Amino acid sequence: MTRVIRLREGDTVAVALDGLAAGDSLGYGLTATQDIPPGHKVSLTTLEPGAEVTKYGQVIGHATAPIAPGGHVHTHNLGFHDTDRAEVVPTPGTVTPREPETFQGIVRPDGRVATRNYVGIITSVNCSATVAKLIADQVRRSGMLDSAPGVDGVVAITHGSGCGLAADGEGLELLRRTLSGYAAHPNFGALLVLGLGCEVNQIAELDLPAGTPVTPMTIQELGGTAAAVRRGVEAVRELLPALDVSRTEVPASRLTLGLKCGGSDGYSGITANPALGVAADLLVAQGGTAILAETPEIYGAERLLAARAVDEKVARALLDRIDWWRDYTARHGGSLDNNPSPGNKDGGITTILEKSLGAVAKAGSSPLTGVYGFAEPVRQAGLAFMDTPGYDPVSVTGMVAGGANIVCFTTGRGSVYGCKPVPSLKLATNSDVYRRMRDDMDLDCGPIATGERTIEETGRAVFDLVLATASGQRTASELLGFGDEEFAPWQLGAVM
Repeated sequence: MTRVIRLREGDTVAVALDGLAAGDSLGYGLTATQDIPPGHKVSLTTLEPGAEVTKYGQVIGHATAPIAPGGHVHTHNLGFHDTDRAEVVPTPGTVTPREPETFQGIVRPDGRVATRNYVGIITSVNCSATVAKLIADQVRRSGMLDSAPGVDGVVAITHGSGCGLAADGEGLELLRRTLSGYAAHPNFGALLVLGLGCEVNQIAELDLPAGTPVTPMTIQELGGTAAAVRRGVEAVRELLPALDVSRTEVPASRLTLGLKCGGSDGYSGITANPALGVAADLLVAQGGTAILAETPEIYGAERLLAARAVDEKVARALLDRIDWWRDYTARHGGSLDNNPSPGNKDGGITTILEKSLGAVAKAGSSPLTGVYGFAEPVRQAGLAFMDTPGYDPVSVTGMVAGGANIVCFTTGRGSVYGCKPVPSLKLATNSDVYRRMRDDMDLDCGPIATGERTIEETGRAVFDLVLATASGQRTASELLGFGDEEFAPWQLGAVM
């Protein structure tokens, strides 16, 4: 097996694929001068303090101490330098259409296409969260869903906000947009919308879909918790006939794929992320949509995406979001380089620049067609970017609210995540985490690192798995029951 891999000709570091002991041969006429963990970086040349360190053909930081060839390159000798605003002239490529492919989807009466068929209980405020969960629990225990085999379940969409915030501020606007996006999601075949009654975020102010059966109610008007639970269970029973649907063949162009990475490691940018990029390109070539998100995790690599924008307006919108995040983190006494987590660093990632270069690989090579705010509906097909935090639940919540009807989630450290009402596929970046957390993982992308499979072959396997999952095949997270607690709107503004 290859012991190390240089990702681009001219890179000053390589990645240790299976771990190295001092004295091991690296190839390139070099030996390791110290033990180097799997996924971590090893220097291929002499690096003096201040020297640029390159990986993926890009600068990921600067040496903070002398580094000898064969030495371990990580937090003890690699530092982050802030980048200037990138100014680029977009030169987008073209997309070559491919032979149409299909999946077995659910077509709603208004033409929207779903990959799952849920009853949703959407809460306007945290004060109605417990009642919503009680209703969902009683529906499950009542057995009424047993007589509705085409229904995937009932899910309570609860959160920690909805009151104690300005009635006309950014925080309330974001919450309403997110809740409205979930309400309009085609994976909800019917909705119960539940409030307390006196909250700032009134049900009447939500943008509820005209094409979905909706029952609104408030706990205060119904006479309290017990009465609201009884009425809620009965309301779900009344809504079930609307979910009597069957799957039918629909084109892959009706899929909107959320691209996510979490618990990343040194393998992420080598295996699962570029394989997911291939799958995203395959979907775009079908006329479908892929959404890249996590603005703090494209920082330093934003110029690569902006160069693929369809026009200067889209490129400028992306760069403006990076500027907003620079200011946002500075106002809160932070730095975008605070982003790599302890787990990321244990897995071999040192700086946010390195993490971002691996993260943008999920976006493949398609032109960037639009930049969207958090939870905004993604209307245009192709590769889109959505402004979200990097925190996994918040980021995926935004993409689902924007219309993602399936999610692919790459992980090297072993993230566990589900996002009802949308299926979430876990792609392991290395075979060790795939074997160790087999019940949580859907696909092993580790063979790319060992040379057993190519990125293109694995990307096609990801795309095939996307089609099968969109057709109803259960993901690992669905089998484990994930998704009831992961709804997490981005909270901005003062809490009063």
